[in-house]
Amino acid sequence: MDDYSAWVGRSETRTDIAAPAPLAGLAALLDHDVSPWTPGTVPPLGHWLYFLPDARQSAIGADGHPRRDEHGLLPPTPLPRRMWAGSRIAFLSPVAVGAALTRVTTIDAIKPKRGASGDLLFVTVRHDIAADGVPAIREEQDIVFREAATGPAAPLPPVAPTDSEPADAVRSIAPDPVLLFRYSALTFNAHRIHYDRDYAREIEGYAGLVVHGPLIATLLMDHALRSSLVPRRFAFRAEAPLIDGTPFDLCLVRQDGGARLWARDAAGRATMRAEVDL
Repeated sequence: MDDYSAWVGRSETRTDIAAPAPLAGLAALLDHDVSPWTPGTVPPLGHWLYFLPDARQSAIGADGHPRRDEHGLLPPTPLPRRMWAGSRIAFLSPVAVGAALTRVTTIDAIKPKRGASGDLLFVTVRHDIAADGVPAIREEQDIVFREAATGPAAPLPPVAPTDSEPADAVRSIAPDPVLLFRYSALTFNAHRIHYDRDYAREIEGYAGLVVHGPLIATLLMDHALRSSLVPRRFAFRAEAPLIDGTPFDLCLVRQDGGARLWARDAAGRATMRAEVDL
């Protein structure tokens, strides 16, 4: 595999405004009648609605992501499939609606690996976000690049005993193409696995349209907020895909200093795990 060590330390800076319209869209997506968050502030994970991708149409690749090249922030790996595998986020100070935002994004680490499905490239990206000049959010994001699919996705692992443990709070979600489209629109996410069923099945090997990882994480965060938990830190890790048309549960168990959360598919398998620290 190519050596991308020269990309470690590469960074870019972007600016934005914490506008209210995306937050109204998010509240609608999460099925709230009115904004449920502290008035005048951006809710936890609301920062994902800003600093949206703005690549020209001619620069978009076959999968819907911007094409990577020698001049970009991400390494130009030929591995075609991309997945947001997880994040670790610290909420340092409130972000006011209307605040001027600055985000410095830095490549922290690049690690090639060999897995059961072939070559993998793990890229850790750090986002440092300031609101009106005050440090507000620090996020470490894990991106995984994988080889092209050679057939249907491998069978999922069996349900672990811990996946079926009783939860203090459970909420069911029925993902459909409209939910996925609305989230793609909110985040200007053009990855075709979320709206092009033929592409998702025939090119990337999924059983159907894939529910966005950050959407699942946002639903888990909303589940925590509905349970009156206000996080200082949030971390999640994706373990298996969720597909449209198949309901899944959001599960929460309180623990000292916070809570554990997970998304549970129809078979009872945890497909994403998360933790909230208060």
